[in-house]
Amino acid sequence: MQVRVLPFGILKDSLGSAAARIDLPEGATVAELLQQLKSRRPTPELRGIAVSVNAEYAAASHVLREGDEVGLLPPVSGGADGPLPNLPNQFTALTREPIDAEPLVAQAKRGEDGAVVVFDGIVRDNTRGRQTLHLDYEAYEEMASKQMEELARQARALFAVHHVTVVHRLGRLVVGETSVLIVVTSAHRAQAFDACRWLIDTLKKTVPIWKKETFVDGAVWAAGEPFPAEIAVELEAGDGP
Repeated sequence: MQVRVLPFGILKDSLGSAAARIDLPEGATVAELLQQLKSRRPTPELRGIAVSVNAEYAAASHVLREGDEVGLLPPVSGGADGPLPNLPNQFTALTREPIDAEPLVAQAKRGEDGAVVVFDGIVRDNTRGRQTLHLDYEAYEEMASKQMEELARQARALFAVHHVTVVHRLGRLVVGETSVLIVVTSAHRAQAFDACRWLIDTLKKTVPIWKKETFVDGAVWAAGEPFPAEIAVELEAGDGP
């Protein structure tokens, strides 16, 4: 059988940027696919990754089927284009257009709200002393959209807040531009603060969006935080390159 393998982020540099079709025996698992990839091109970046099958996180034991689309997802860093619709109780989007916070905040507010908490993540002019020229964000868009929608739903349920907006920029961003905007409204400030913090922290660990930083002296894929244990896929001990 054949599966389609899509590498993202730094794995595009080590495994090749184009999708590849890989032949596997019937009943092969995600772990067996990773072993085959490692034997072809040993790379340390295969450690600590997550794997998706048809845009859903998958365990190492997941059995693959003919035609499956397998995403190789290094730790993450870091919808819809065009006019924004009227906002329901949650709104999530990926966009390649500049993010304008003011109308998003205004549309999120309701009469029953006593608090609005906003996280506006912007591109700064340096990282660890290196001068930044620009950032490039890329995503596994189908999967990232689903994950953002689910995070918004979970935040509303966990913290009992009224509304959640999460918008993430893709493409090239320059210093001072917004990369991610989160808006949370609630009757009380404590829930809004807690939900906003949880959203950005969880997004940075689980939503498949990657950041490439270009400095005056070179470029590098930003190192992400380790995936949570329940979604990380590790090679067996001794199987590293």
